[in-house]
Amino acid sequence: MTNMFRRSMSKATDLTRTGRLQEATALIQSLLSRQPGTAGTATTVTDPNDDAVEGRFTRLTEAPPAAASPARPKRPARTSAGLRSGLSETLRKIASGGMPGAMRPSQSGVDMPAGAQFMSLTHLSAQGSRDYRLYVPAAKPATPMPLIVMLHGCTQTPEDFAAGTGMNALAEEFGCIIAYPAQPTGANAQKCWNWFRPADQVRDRGEPELIAGLTRDILRDHPVDAARVYVAGLSAGGAAAAIVASAYPDIFCAAGVHSGLPVGSAQDVPSAFAAMRSGAAGTRLGSAVPTISFHGSADGTVHPRNGAAVVKQALRGHPGVKPAIDTGTSTGGRTWRRTSHRKGDGPTLAEHWEVDGAGHAWSGGKAAGSYTDAAGPDASREMLRFFLQHKRG
Repeated sequence: MTNMFRRSMSKATDLTRTGRLQEATALIQSLLSRQPGTAGTATTVTDPNDDAVEGRFTRLTEAPPAAASPARPKRPARTSAGLRSGLSETLRKIASGGMPGAMRPSQSGVDMPAGAQFMSLTHLSAQGSRDYRLYVPAAKPATPMPLIVMLHGCTQTPEDFAAGTGMNALAEEFGCIIAYPAQPTGANAQKCWNWFRPADQVRDRGEPELIAGLTRDILRDHPVDAARVYVAGLSAGGAAAAIVASAYPDIFCAAGVHSGLPVGSAQDVPSAFAAMRSGAAGTRLGSAVPTISFHGSADGTVHPRNGAAVVKQALRGHPGVKPAIDTGTSTGGRTWRRTSHRKGDGPTLAEHWEVDGAGHAWSGGKAAGSYTDAAGPDASREMLRFFLQHKRG
């Protein structure tokens, strides 16, 4: 593989991550047509039913070997359908952060103090099943504990997300229980929560009901304060967290959305790409709960406009809320801007954190996990601070 090819593939990856899928497709096709064994005639084809990538594709056929070349086994011809399928899947993975060059989830064990538990459990219901990890701290207070449900991003695992966010250590400090539901590849090939499907955006159905159901299991079986239950997530998990909190305000009293999107911002794969690329206002499908939103200004996967839209949704139905802005610099050197919204002396109804220069990664996260930015302000600690202001009366 030549240096020029590597640089061009890197450029294609950058184009895809910023939502410029047609340009990425054209560049990849151009590269493939120049590679050994793929030169030959080119015919332009289109596929109006391809819901992952819209644009023009090139059918590649084998060139006859030179007369002086030794005979080689003939490779199966690549059909236009096969090329479209392979390229579409590659671009899907890149756009969701799955490849190439993504940090792989850490499979190492999670360090725990003596007496702590990190259990592997399964929720079963009419909607299906979901495995999840549950962290119960060693330092158990005498009273029931708050519960935070953490929804990982695409390609991640509960263990990876726990390591990257550092939430288990904060559970010891604040006396909380943390749940990490797992999205299996059978539900989404990249382990993304399906926030863009209508069936997974409503109460009593699909993934929202699975997450609510496993939360009910935890409330039933563990010393959790039912008045202090929260949900948070990253990227697709952040979008799902907003949906779940909106659909089940009777269970979740606040939400944290990191690099995510507002409720109702997409109804299928094409509209999901559009919302990720340009931002979306979303459509309120349920109730508003207090929400904290983190987003990097240099996020090339989910446009930063979505972070502001998440907060705007949370403030619907709250006229007269006054914003207050403060700024600072993290210990890692990233500047940030926080806009807080509250009524009078009451708790903060919404916070919008904008982190300068940060990409699609958990702010202040640990290097042991994927998609983390250690230089940013500590999103995990700030979310816990925000959550613990709120308790169902």
